[in-house]
Amino acid sequence: MNVSTANVTVVLQYRDSFTKAVAKNVIVVVLSISINYINAGLIQTFCKHQIFYTNPRYILFIHLVVNDMIQVTLTVILFVISYTIYKLNVSVCCIFILIALFTTENTPLNLACMAVECYVAICLPLHHVHICTVKRTLMLIGLIWATSMLSVLPDLFITLATEPLGFFRSQVFCLRQTVFPHPLIIKKRDVTYVVFLVIVWLIIFYTYFRILFTAKTASKDTKKARNTILLHGFQLLLCMATYATPQLKDALLKWFPKNYTDSLFATYILVQILPRSISPIIYGVRDNTFRKHLKRYLLCRISIGQPEQPFVDHN
Repeated sequence: MNVSTANVTVVLQYRDSFTKAVAKNVIVVVLSISINYINAGLIQTFCKHQIFYTNPRYILFIHLVVNDMIQVTLTVILFVISYTIYKLNVSVCCIFILIALFTTENTPLNLACMAVECYVAICLPLHHVHICTVKRTLMLIGLIWATSMLSVLPDLFITLATEPLGFFRSQVFCLRQTVFPHPLIIKKRDVTYVVFLVIVWLIIFYTYFRILFTAKTASKDTKKARNTILLHGFQLLLCMATYATPQLKDALLKWFPKNYTDSLFATYILVQILPRSISPIIYGVRDNTFRKHLKRYLLCRISIGQPEQPFVDHN
């Protein structure tokens, strides 16, 4: 029995008590609703003001927010299903898993692109308008999705080629390793994760230290950009923990087999939920433009038909 099969077996063997299961589901659902509510406010704020959707920085940010909303919603649905319906048809599970994987892998790539945009704005300010255009930003978002698809879709193709047709009609506990069980997929996944890890972290470190060097004679905006890169780095560190999750789960299974479901829950909160709560902090709290409009949305202070007072973005 391989490690992936052992993981599923332990989950099936050590089920949570009713009280613990309800508590976990309530925590996850409440966190997801809170994050998605705030993110919905960010999206509404973005759509209502032209200053945002003509700015490449905010376009990349709102793509990250939408991506995170999809990812959080899907993973929470799968989490609740694992405690209620319990097993899903393989074909349906494949769709959920594929979209969840796309959005999960998009996040670090999007953060790397945001770091590059920040670097260009601070270190190459005269070229920023020409390099970071709206058209190029949209093309970059398309490239992010294409990269994620090239990383994930081979899992589906390998499964279609190696599994009998009856497999896709069967019912399984919905996990990546149960719907894409071929050993080659695991090897491909590990190689892909290492490549992503190296490339994205090189980008983050390069942009941060270049901005840090520039910040020696910096203005307030440059120092703020440096701190933003730091926050992106912390967010990225949590997101990139996804790439080490398979190895972490294997270790937790060996160390705490009877508490494996609790370990999976903690891993899920740290790797999937917590990173998605940082984006609103970076732009919803620290950014003056977003903060002003977002506060109005969250506190429901915008009167219907009442014109808003224009203001100048000093970021």
